[in-house]
Amino acid sequence: MGLSSSLYLEIKIMRIPSSVFAVGRYGLALTLVIAGSVALKSEPVRKSVFSKHEKAYYASDATINFVRPGLTITVVSATIAQDGTISVDYKLSDPKGLPLDPAGITTPGAISVSFVAAFIPKGQTQYYSYTTRVQTSAITKVSATQAGADSGGTTVKVTDGEFIYTFKTKAAGLNGGSWDPTATHRLGAYGSRNLTEFDLGTNYASTTFDFVPAGGKPAPRDVIRTASCNKCHDDLAFHGGSRRGLDLCIMCHQPQTTDPDTGNTVDMKVFAHKIHMGSQLPSVAAGTPYQIIGFGNAVSDYSTVNLPSDPRRCTECHEDQKVTGATQSKAWMTNPNRAACGACHDNVNFASGQNHVNLPQASDGQCSTCHIPQGELEFDASIIGAHTVPTESLTRPGLVFTLLKVDNGQAGKTPTITFTSKDYAGNAVLPSSLATSPNRIAFVMAGPTSDYGYTNFGAGVTTPGYVSENPATAAKCDNGGTCTYTFTHAVPAEAKGTFAIGVEGRRAITLLPGTTQQQTSQYGAVNKVIYFSVDGSKVTPRRQVVDINKCNGCHVSLSLHGENRNQIEQCVLCHNPSENDSSVRGVATNAADKTQPNQSVNFSLMIHKIHTGENMQDFNRTYTIVGFGGSHNDFSDVRYPVMSPTGGVGDTTKCDMCHVNNSEANFPIGKNAVLDTQGPMSPVPATTMACTSCHMKISSLAHAVSQTDAKFGESCDVCHATGTEFDVAKMHAGK
Repeated sequence: MGLSSSLYLEIKIMRIPSSVFAVGRYGLALTLVIAGSVALKSEPVRKSVFSKHEKAYYASDATINFVRPGLTITVVSATIAQDGTISVDYKLSDPKGLPLDPAGITTPGAISVSFVAAFIPKGQTQYYSYTTRVQTSAITKVSATQAGADSGGTTVKVTDGEFIYTFKTKAAGLNGGSWDPTATHRLGAYGSRNLTEFDLGTNYASTTFDFVPAGGKPAPRDVIRTASCNKCHDDLAFHGGSRRGLDLCIMCHQPQTTDPDTGNTVDMKVFAHKIHMGSQLPSVAAGTPYQIIGFGNAVSDYSTVNLPSDPRRCTECHEDQKVTGATQSKAWMTNPNRAACGACHDNVNFASGQNHVNLPQASDGQCSTCHIPQGELEFDASIIGAHTVPTESLTRPGLVFTLLKVDNGQAGKTPTITFTSKDYAGNAVLPSSLATSPNRIAFVMAGPTSDYGYTNFGAGVTTPGYVSENPATAAKCDNGGTCTYTFTHAVPAEAKGTFAIGVEGRRAITLLPGTTQQQTSQYGAVNKVIYFSVDGSKVTPRRQVVDINKCNGCHVSLSLHGENRNQIEQCVLCHNPSENDSSVRGVATNAADKTQPNQSVNFSLMIHKIHTGENMQDFNRTYTIVGFGGSHNDFSDVRYPVMSPTGGVGDTTKCDMCHVNNSEANFPIGKNAVLDTQGPMSPVPATTMACTSCHMKISSLAHAVSQTDAKFGESCDVCHATGTEFDVAKMHAGK
């Protein structure tokens, strides 16, 4: 068996001092053992190779050094002989580059590897696979060609960990013609290594290799990089987990491949657009579901997908080359075509001209004539103009708040806040101009920052734990837009510690006034929060648990409640342990909502349940909030996009997608209990609430309750804190 580099000992012949022999042979042996131990400890194997989100990170050094978990596939070279015989020289290794045995004999864990080969025909932009199969539908009895892996080839060992695979399939040109040695080719390899007997799961890997058989620089398709996908998906993987990364996906997901059960193409430029449009597809709105029937006749229904951002934000996936390095990143703007555009706009009939300004389109040749990259105005026929998000119109004058200071903020007094209100150009936007709806400005005061909620701001206040005031007519301002506002509600007389004041607001705008494209919209200012001490103690902002930048990895520009709230610091002022939807449940537009108990909107409970989404059905749970105006907001069908190692969506174990600074392991023990009148028990201790919002089994709740003492509180950290046997990160590690 090959040895890990951490086990190698360097032996040198040297003159040994006679004093060494004085210790005797046992003493010498002990010296060597100690030296060996020091050598083993000198290299932090787990920390240097594996992340805390991988099972191997928590395995013992002995297990790591024996098993050498992980899998890396590297293509050394690829060739195509004159007769079309395709061969690939590849290596199988652990993450440190040491060779692995695919049979699982000299190194643990059997490895299976599959190969695909494709080329880009001259004059085309997408791959055409050499390795195909004909799939016949068990439902429709229709047959269709599908790109896939080669089978029946031969493997020859070169040396430890290095092999040559020769395809059974031979290269051939389009329509059976001769293959083109001057075309760009791509060789794809993907595989898995089974280490379940060591409790290290199954390791997956894939890679691609671009080459021109006749020599020269390849010009591969490079429109979107995997990193853009992983902002939402974390680790793009499909078909059991072994096929990873967009560069491999596009080898098979191209115009050549069709689902025979539904007749739908799985060409990536169509497939991906339709999946992400999901419920917003015109065809779905008209009653036709969008489905693909995959391996084992498994039905994948994407009709309920709700993109977490506006689908008009094309650049969320089509990121600029400066961001990802994709050399064809502007193809979506410069090369419009019926397949890609018609994927989202699937009510357009290009042949007849229906829903295409009555203009038939027989080919893609004229698309760019009308649909230029960018025109003179927003909402025009240009690519960028047609995808303008109204709330992000470049014609917005803007609204920018700055909180300067808080005076008279002591307990029992009414604080005065000094702030500025301006547009993007620095011109004053007086609060009085925001007095008429939908324009708005409001200040929210809450505290203490040690934990929001339950604070009583006086008689008549119906917002538990906080108070909101509108300074539109009461603020006093100078001509430069610097204003002061004195709250009508006082800081509670018994208050201690640090309190917070946050500002929110929005402006209405009419876009393209006087034209046929005229429309109204509104946009919000970025929330700002200022902290102040009410008792002379050190100012201490609220703990940071999640980061809005992580939210925006998927949501792009998270803004809620009519463009009013867009920063986590602002959200938690109201979404506290004592707040629920009681103020609007009585006016619920859904009659059934009126008969249900109030629903907690505590931030940790709400966010965990929303992102658990459709997985809640496994626990016979739902999560519905009655919103402003009595709106019905059922989050039970949310499809969380984060992928598991095996390629399924809805993986809520990856806490770091939202949490920062390992905050998922910083338990809120001793923080305010959460009122959860729709849950199995109420109130619920803070840590118990945060964890059982995802772990919804009653037995999980029972476990947490059994480990909570009436006098001393929760004991979650005893078993689940960082470094313990059931460390949160360790329990959530899935790779």
